[in-house]
Amino acid sequence: MSTDRIWSYAPESGHQEGHQLTGYSVEASDGTIGHVDRQADDTPLRHLIVDTGAWVFGRSLLIPAGLVTGIAEENRVITVRCTRAEAKAAPRFGTDRETLDPEYLSAVGGYYASLPHDSDAPG
Repeated sequence: MSTDRIWSYAPESGHQEGHQLTGYSVEASDGTIGHVDRQADDTPLRHLIVDTGAWVFGRSLLIPAGLVTGIAEENRVITVRCTRAEAKAAPRFGTDRETLDPEYLSAVGGYYASLPHDSDAPG
């Protein structure tokens, strides 16, 4: 996936403009990552801030919108194109200031764009 597409919801993801995803669970190909704490759709670099809870000791992750492969309204679950280990290994998210840091966002976009596409397969 190209780094420019990584920041936009794919048409097949089921995302609708104005749809609030806060509180939805986030599922990787191999299990739960956490839940959406914040959603940034008002920027060209659209993304979700995911609270991982105890899984990564309370750490949050920034997940670009392009990783969203599906949104299930009925059970409030978002599926993403990565594994738990891939999400955990992403550039570390510390504070909301990083969502304005072009260098950090470039690192995140480059990291996720470089993931192998075989993580798309359910596992």
